[in-house]
Amino acid sequence: MTEILVQVGTEGQVPPVSRVVEHPSWPVLKDAVEQIRPWQSNDGSIDFEAEGTPVRADVEAVVGRVIDAVEELSSLLPHDAAYHRALVADLRRWAEGGFQVPDFLDSLLAFQPARSRADGLQHLVVFPMYTQNGNPDRNLEAVVLRMVWPEWLAELERTRYDNPLFCGITFEDFTAGYDTNSAVLFPETIAVREAPERFSWGGIFCDREAARFRRVTAAAVDILGLELPEDIAAMVHDQKRCEEAFVLWDMVHDRTHSHGDLPFDPFMIKQRQPFWMYGLEELRCDLTAFKEAVKLQADGVAQARDVQYAVLFDRMFRFPVTGERVRNYDGLGGQLLFAYLHKHDVVRWTDNKLSIDWERAPQVTNQLCAEIENLYRDGIDRPKLVHWFAGYELVATYLAPHPGSKWAKGPDALDLTQPPRKLVDDVLPDEFPLSMFYEALSKKLKNVIASTRGITADGAERVAA
Repeated sequence: MTEILVQVGTEGQVPPVSRVVEHPSWPVLKDAVEQIRPWQSNDGSIDFEAEGTPVRADVEAVVGRVIDAVEELSSLLPHDAAYHRALVADLRRWAEGGFQVPDFLDSLLAFQPARSRADGLQHLVVFPMYTQNGNPDRNLEAVVLRMVWPEWLAELERTRYDNPLFCGITFEDFTAGYDTNSAVLFPETIAVREAPERFSWGGIFCDREAARFRRVTAAAVDILGLELPEDIAAMVHDQKRCEEAFVLWDMVHDRTHSHGDLPFDPFMIKQRQPFWMYGLEELRCDLTAFKEAVKLQADGVAQARDVQYAVLFDRMFRFPVTGERVRNYDGLGGQLLFAYLHKHDVVRWTDNKLSIDWERAPQVTNQLCAEIENLYRDGIDRPKLVHWFAGYELVATYLAPHPGSKWAKGPDALDLTQPPRKLVDDVLPDEFPLSMFYEALSKKLKNVIASTRGITADGAERVAA
């Protein structure tokens, strides 16, 4: 009889949950955060005089639900216990202070995902933050993610590409700020009273990058009539392969910002420079990842060839025609890569079809990387303004400047009595307009690119099916 009772009792229990998103407290947390977000101002504070904002007691009750849910879910994530305790304290302090501009520095310092980069490890992250390429306001957001840290990647980081702060991650679920084009989780986006001396982690969602890449690349290949080698065609249709390509690309790209002959702060933090200098820096980091992937392919690393074509296709097909044209430095880098390959007869647009010389593509792409590296090396010995002009000349060699550009006319067209940062005002919003090729491609890809907003791996697989 006792044995039967035990069996009945066991069958009546709710099975244990290991995934945060399957726990009943997750939808409670998510719903509470979504309630709070519309009440917040741009800086994250809550104005109780604003129309539609409830009384303070009601807001406190909703924040209380967030706190209760975090405490419930924290038991699934013992590795984040210190962070969740600090998070609860920051939420309570925000409420007790009358919901002024939020300060979550204590919980930010307690969150240390790079210290334990175990593959598949879950994290529940809640912060007031803006989402880069997504929501510009510091709203409360909640996201559940998993670490991407397979053994092959960990070995490459340990032996060749040291990057102790890098976190490859994938989405489990998220609130509205990530139902956007944002594919990063960066600590500098979080509302704090003062920036830490240094940040200790940075996360990039390789699943969103891969899913977006697959959808846009497949559409571009079809539109342009490009014939892909069999193994590259297979990669474009394989979400896991693309995720592995992107996490390796991102790891090498990220560390490149602080490696090489650098004539300036590589991240250009708090610097005002012409947007083509930002474009050259981002392209340098991507082409360095490409160059390293060529070496890794020779060493037998399975993901290396995929990285090369992920860089080429994302840069040539998606970057130039994504986003507004105002100071679009990533778009500029994509235009430059295509123009360089076209000038050197690696890509051809003939009879309304695109073709690529697959044999010469690695060599010529590395050649562009070398030109940018030479620009940097020489820049160490140049004054800032001279270096900016050298960067402009490199870009203008392959891309036609706007006919109304003062910078295109050279130093004599600018007031050189002004400090360099003032001369940035003379840069046109779209200093290097789209070519006729990209004008046409932009119209055909516009809806496809718009459809990738908020995409995840599941969304990519549904479309592929």
